Amino acid sequence: MPSATPRLSVVIPVYDEETIVREACLELMARLDERGIDYELILTENGSRDRTVEILESLARERPRLRFLHSDEPNYGLALRRGILEARGEVVVCDEIDLCDVRFYDRALPVLDAGEADMVVGSKRAPGSRDRRPAYRRLATYVHNQLLAILLGFEGTDTHGVKAFLRERVAPVARRCVVDKDVFASELVLRASLEGKRVVEIPVTLEEKRPPSIALFKRVPNVLRQVAKLFWVLRVKAPARATDPEAERPEKA
Repeated sequence: MPSATPRLSVVIPVYDEETIVREACLELMARLDERGIDYELILTENGSRDRTVEILESLARERPRLRFLHSDEPNYGLALRRGILEARGEVVVCDEIDLCDVRFYDRALPVLDAGEADMVVGSKRAPGSRDRRPAYRRLATYVHNQLLAILLGFEGTDTHGVKAFLRERVAPVARRCVVDKDVFASELVLRASLEGKRVVEIPVTLEEKRPPSIALFKRVPNVLRQVAKLFWVLRVKAPARATDPEAERPEKA
């Protein structure tokens, strides 16, 4: 059993993952057990239509360090946000069920322990990284990051994928995020940086265990809508409130 405040909370959103979820969870827990880390594994399931819930119920009975959260709505961002807010660990790692590469943990935790960062992002595009996904997915990541740079002033190389952070410093940032689905992870990184948190990147090797569960091109319209909403909130509305003295005055009854 993990302690009341474990060293590590690993948060993983899952949707229709019956083919890999059991094996991936057992492998990840075995790697963490080898390292002697006090941890909890939070699977935040959202709207699965296959046997994912049944498998997670069985796993939770077998493994007291694993707990899962259920939502009827298929929404990656809301699932990830909920997992972060319900995490109890000193450090939170946001991972993906088809990745679960603990070599990132081995490198990120010492950076956080040394006080060199509040958040460590595993970047697929930083110098030294190796992204072994299909070319069209690498292109999609590049285009997404370019949008963030042009519209929101993003200065890093990646916002999606695995990241580790100090819960007390960054969980309140997650609570303030306003977008969901695929763009929540981007807002979390962007907002953390804007709020003065120390965000650093380390290169990762990315090799997925299966194709994405949701077709890439089906996600594009929502991503564009959410990026536009983020532009309005972070680049238009926020600066206007900061410079308009009327914006800070309480409304009259």
